[in-house]
Amino acid sequence: MKRSGAALVLAALATTGCGNGTDNRSDAETADKPFAGQTITLVTGSHPWVDAIRPLLPQFEAETGMSVNVQGFFEDQLTQKLTVQFTSRSETPDVFMYRPLQEGKLFYRNGWLEPLDEYAKREAEYDYEDFTPQSIRSSIVDGKLTGIPIIIEQAILYYRKDLLQEAGLSVPRTIEELAEAAGRLHDLGNGVYGFVARGQRSPLVTQVSSYLYSEGGDFTRGNKAAINTPEAIKAFTRYGTLLRNYGPTDAINMSWPQASAFFAEGKAALYTDANSIYKMTMDPDYPGVAENVGFAAFPAGAKGSRPYNITSWGLAINPKSAHKEAAWAFVEWATSKEITLLIQQKGIPGPRSSVWDREEGTAGFPAELVNVFKKTVNGGVDHDRPTTINVAEARETVGEIVQKVITGEKDIQETADRANAALQAILDKEAE
Repeated sequence: MKRSGAALVLAALATTGCGNGTDNRSDAETADKPFAGQTITLVTGSHPWVDAIRPLLPQFEAETGMSVNVQGFFEDQLTQKLTVQFTSRSETPDVFMYRPLQEGKLFYRNGWLEPLDEYAKREAEYDYEDFTPQSIRSSIVDGKLTGIPIIIEQAILYYRKDLLQEAGLSVPRTIEELAEAAGRLHDLGNGVYGFVARGQRSPLVTQVSSYLYSEGGDFTRGNKAAINTPEAIKAFTRYGTLLRNYGPTDAINMSWPQASAFFAEGKAALYTDANSIYKMTMDPDYPGVAENVGFAAFPAGAKGSRPYNITSWGLAINPKSAHKEAAWAFVEWATSKEITLLIQQKGIPGPRSSVWDREEGTAGFPAELVNVFKKTVNGGVDHDRPTTINVAEARETVGEIVQKVITGEKDIQETADRANAALQAILDKEAE
């Protein structure tokens, strides 16, 4: 009889916990291998989640009898690889990592994502309701669950404890206080900029989103573009002005690797970005900086603190797979409470509420960061970019507005009006 994913997990944990991993079970105990002889292909992006799941795969394979063939690609190659495979109607990969908010609509509308609603709700012990509401909402397209969340992230504020203390400043709790603190801490004589964040045209969009939501705006209102509203103008202006006045001169060329490294090297006092990259901000090669990195909730705007709270990566199944049940068995195991706990202990934020409620589930994170996680994990906004099929073009359209501010344009209304018309054209074309 086929054992559930949870049962397989428990067996895996028992073996993992024995120290040397030696399997001393009898033949009778290992006879029930529901997928013996089957091989599934798992295509992944380049992410610490993959490094955490790999050591656990041998026990899963031993328990199920299946083999998992892992193929890894860098993030910029992954979408291209998947698109080529799916366009050719390939049966592989069986399971793959994807970014729900970047590829979800495109992949689902093209028939490249197997709806997982029935799978996820099949067994009570899988506990589908344990996933945070926002992680599930990020993964839904046209009312269908297109993938299972594996990694979540929220926008937070990173700050230098020592610099704020020396300046007699409290941790900024509002966007207004953030701007004031950035000005006070901007000290080029000592090589410290007041603020850093993503300034590249497309990458900045996900980060400016939290400013936008906190001011009461959004990228769209229903099927109407909304990036030229007063709320949007205020948010884009604030973000761009922070970078223009208090950010590095090459901020316009920075995505998260450059911005996080800049902060980690002690060159900036304040930084807003995803909590999932916190390790990048605490570089042990820079003593005096890493131990002074603080974490705080995203600062509030006119409508309060409304950061994005999203599924950044999920696992999906190819509708053309010849091994859908085996593929689901893998997904069920990889996203179970037990495996989520093991992965989260490596400092990778997972989507299960129960894991966050366990002391062991938060052991891999700094205590201050855990408190921020818990404040946001069930709130915030379930998207960090325009929810369109052509996400790349939409992001470029939004990013242009903010970059105009960064490079010194005083009045961005005209630019925003043009960009809004361009975004509306994207939405209208997709609605045809």
